[in-house]
Amino acid sequence: MMIKAVAIACFMFTISLAAGQEVTDDPTGSIIFRVTNPRTDKVSYLMGTHHAFGKDFFDSLSKAKYFLNSSDLLIKENLNIPGSQAEDIINQRSTTINWEKIVNKKDLAFLRELFASSPTNFSKMTPAEMQAFLGRYYRQTVCLGRDSKDEFLTLDDYIGRVANASGIEIIGLETIADQIELINKDVEGMPDKVHKRRISATIEKIESGNANDCGEIEWYSRMDIDYKLGQDCPNALLLTNRNAQWMQIISDNLETKKCFIAVGLSHLMFKCGLINQLRQRGYSVDPVSLR
Repeated sequence: MMIKAVAIACFMFTISLAAGQEVTDDPTGSIIFRVTNPRTDKVSYLMGTHHAFGKDFFDSLSKAKYFLNSSDLLIKENLNIPGSQAEDIINQRSTTINWEKIVNKKDLAFLRELFASSPTNFSKMTPAEMQAFLGRYYRQTVCLGRDSKDEFLTLDDYIGRVANASGIEIIGLETIADQIELINKDVEGMPDKVHKRRISATIEKIESGNANDCGEIEWYSRMDIDYKLGQDCPNALLLTNRNAQWMQIISDNLETKKCFIAVGLSHLMFKCGLINQLRQRGYSVDPVSLR
């Protein structure tokens, strides 16, 4: 299988939920929630995104595009600032990774082919970053069947492009550098043999077209989602701590603007999720039917 690599625009990531996700008897049937400020009656919207999806999916949600275009402000996880994107940060590093010691010859040949036309120097990527990239590449090309030569805009980035075209102000909740640091910190101390096993397994799925791990793509497409609002967050570093930091920025803007908030779906879920936190601050948060 011939693969053309694309530039690594960002390293947005999600907590993998496919294994424990179940379609409930009473799903919300939505990934967008109306957020009403009780003090001002301003209406904003909160959207849980999946970073493997893109333009076609958002364009199919006419209500979502209407909500975005009627907003004063788009709040997303990060901003794509020239010179500060993932490939820029990676390429500026002085150290390199000896991939011959981490992956076998077959997998190394795959990576060399994959990155042959990419502006990103993969020898400067860490194993954690490579796994994050390959995981998203698998979901986009195998699960969603997107062309490997596609621009690979994530759903979040496409939403940003729509907002920019409409002259809507955009702010980011963190930087791409912050996200890269979190990706690496989350698996800090993981032995090389574990990295090797994870990367090899993902490469095998990409090469074989094995769609057995595409469950999260299917239930996100159907929007049959159990938000598990009564369960503890499974990851303090990637969810609990970030959600708490984001809420201060989000709540400050909700007081004065009509906002469209687009963040990874997992940030809406669980006890520490944005849905619960907004409700605890007095906001009404109600699912919006998109079908």
